[in-house]
Amino acid sequence: MDTIASLFSFITTPVSWVIVQFHTVYGAIFGPDTGWAWGLSIVSLVIVIRICLIPLFVKQIKATRAMQTLQPEMKKIQERYKNDRQRQSEEMMKLYKETGTNPLSSCLPILAQSPFFFALYHVLNSIANGDTIGVINQSLLESAQKAHIFGAPLAAKFTDSSSDVVALDASLTSVRIVTAVMIVLMSASQFYTQRQLMTKNVDTTVKTPFMQQQKMLMYVFPIMFAVFGINFPVGVLVYWLTTNVWTMGQQMYVIHNNPTPGSKAQASYLERLHKRVTHHGKTRGRGEKAIVKAIVAKGRDRNEYERKFINGLNKAGLAAQADGTVVKGEAQTATLTEDGAPTTAAGKRQQPKRQSKAQRQSGSPKAAGETISLSKSDEPQDTKPAGSAKPKSGSGGRSKAQSGQRKGGPQRPKSPSKK
Repeated sequence: MDTIASLFSFITTPVSWVIVQFHTVYGAIFGPDTGWAWGLSIVSLVIVIRICLIPLFVKQIKATRAMQTLQPEMKKIQERYKNDRQRQSEEMMKLYKETGTNPLSSCLPILAQSPFFFALYHVLNSIANGDTIGVINQSLLESAQKAHIFGAPLAAKFTDSSSDVVALDASLTSVRIVTAVMIVLMSASQFYTQRQLMTKNVDTTVKTPFMQQQKMLMYVFPIMFAVFGINFPVGVLVYWLTTNVWTMGQQMYVIHNNPTPGSKAQASYLERLHKRVTHHGKTRGRGEKAIVKAIVAKGRDRNEYERKFINGLNKAGLAAQADGTVVKGEAQTATLTEDGAPTTAAGKRQQPKRQSKAQRQSGSPKAAGETISLSKSDEPQDTKPAGSAKPKSGSGGRSKAQSGQRKGGPQRPKSPSKK
């Protein structure tokens, strides 16, 4: 660990300078030689670093979700070229290039934070050995060596011997109890962060090897922290515990407000969003509009929770728009059906009323939507000569004229028949 920390010795001066500046502030409140002054200085260092890493954290979220989306395609490539590793790698790189995805983006916050972690380890190790480093001069070195957190010196480690701990004016029991508790808390916070990511913020509709990898990391990382933690000074444990708690809170915020599509967290979020939108009759804020806009743009590709959300809005008399807004009434503007096809209430074609059998047989204008009634005097009468042949009766006692009237309405007068 000392060899790795020495590789980042170039950044020890900025790290030590930040710690000293915070120590000046907290020292004026709690006293310059107290563990609170030095401990809060380390905590403040973590907060400053994590605030600077927020843009990288946003990139990590986008990269992780993009990788989850690409897992089915990646699996197809692996199966197609399982006997050709070179072609498999080429197709993978081509897929990453086409989609604009970088697998290393998900590791950016950890990689960017590593130099500061090792630099702090190098600073605290130098304090334990009584060596000045960076901007920490001899007086600050003596003050840091006197600082204790719950009876454990900042530079003490779980593996230190009794003589090393006595040289720092502390007892071995106090050091081991404090370091053991901090290691347990550090590992537990790491486990909980990974667990809530797996149980709440993973798309359950797609089963990919990526999920299995995440599940393995959920158990591997806490064990790694426990193994390496016994060699960390108390100050480094404070640093790592603080950054784990920050990560856990940051992850909870993301899961609550911007969950992964298809996850259980999205189902809970859309239920809350549905209640807010139906209560206020509109979306409030850019975040809510962005979520609704993304759901509308998916059209037929919406998952189960998103379809339920759109259907719930329609039942409440609301319509989600392509710009992320929500309006009242379907007749005011174009609404979106479940499959994403736009439709308007005014543009619906009315189906003609179904005619009865009597109306179809009579062929009356009423069947076409007209209301015309003919009186008895207006009906056309056949004027036939007296010598004309009588019409033959058909079945049921109906004449041909009556039969023709039934089929096509009134018919023209017939000419006198020739004998």
